[in-house]
Amino acid sequence: MVNESIRIGLANDASSLRSLSLLSYNQLAQYDSPSYYKLCAISRAAGILAARKKSLRRGFPNREPHTLRPQLISCYSFKTKNGRLEIPVSRGKRLSIPLTKHMLDAISQPGVEVRSFTLTRDKLSLSIARDVAPVECASTVGLDRNLRNLTVGNDENTHQYDLSKTIRIADTTVRIVASFRRDDARTRRIIASKYGERRTARIGHLLHNATKAIVTVAAQRREAIVLEDIRGIRCLYRKGNGQTRKYRGRMNGWSLSEAQRQIEYKARWVGLPIIRLSRRETRGSSMTCPRCGERLQSDKRLERKLWCGKCRIVMDRDRVAAVILARRGRVRFARSRPPIHPEAQG
Repeated sequence: MVNESIRIGLANDASSLRSLSLLSYNQLAQYDSPSYYKLCAISRAAGILAARKKSLRRGFPNREPHTLRPQLISCYSFKTKNGRLEIPVSRGKRLSIPLTKHMLDAISQPGVEVRSFTLTRDKLSLSIARDVAPVECASTVGLDRNLRNLTVGNDENTHQYDLSKTIRIADTTVRIVASFRRDDARTRRIIASKYGERRTARIGHLLHNATKAIVTVAAQRREAIVLEDIRGIRCLYRKGNGQTRKYRGRMNGWSLSEAQRQIEYKARWVGLPIIRLSRRETRGSSMTCPRCGERLQSDKRLERKLWCGKCRIVMDRDRVAAVILARRGRVRFARSRPPIHPEAQG
């Protein structure tokens, strides 16, 4: 149904959900499926067409889109009962799928509601939501994302979470995939994709442990997390910028958005506010001295350390960035809070 909706959208140059629904809903009547599955298929097709339209607008070459993995997605007419998920498959018939202990523990928490499910050939995913009271924060903490670590801190204290193992995992995967010598390109692609999935899972697990600790500590200390805006950073690592191919591959393989994604959803889950700075507010965060405000000087011999000519001290650039981000986020946080009434102060 998704591919049929995509075909209809391409034929009529329609990519919005409203126009695609009007064009394709009646034509999907040939499929013996509940109507809400058709609506979800149209919604997914609209997302694929919108992404294709955006790529064409940016000038990227694009082939006719289609989906290969069969999926069943819905947010209607399902229920969890006796440790199982029951979903309708036709009139009067339901499919019962047993849930794992982890799923049961998650959905049994107070205030948790299952919103939708996604079913593939070998995986079941549940989308859950929970109403939580927002945490009243008294301060902020800056998060500086790097290839080798995640640095969190403010004026009071800073801490680094080591992620150097992710570099070793990525280098090992690249070396193994490059060693393939089979003549069949299709077989090489299938095997390489399995190693890629393994790499993604291992790196995701390391990021999960680090981001979970960051959010837990911030919630205990009642500190809002400040994130920098590093969009466009990959433009620094293009061919012709004077960097080696190995270095560019390592930097472009950096999962910079995954850490932010995990931080944001985990913070929302506990009601912790997230402050996202603009590119203007992020600029120069790792090159400004937190003591005097002067621009820090770099030296190749110092690696990731900078020195201040006025204060005559050497500082770690990652810790400096975390402190500066926390300060700039504190200004934004103070502006967003409502003013205190004079009577309330007394």
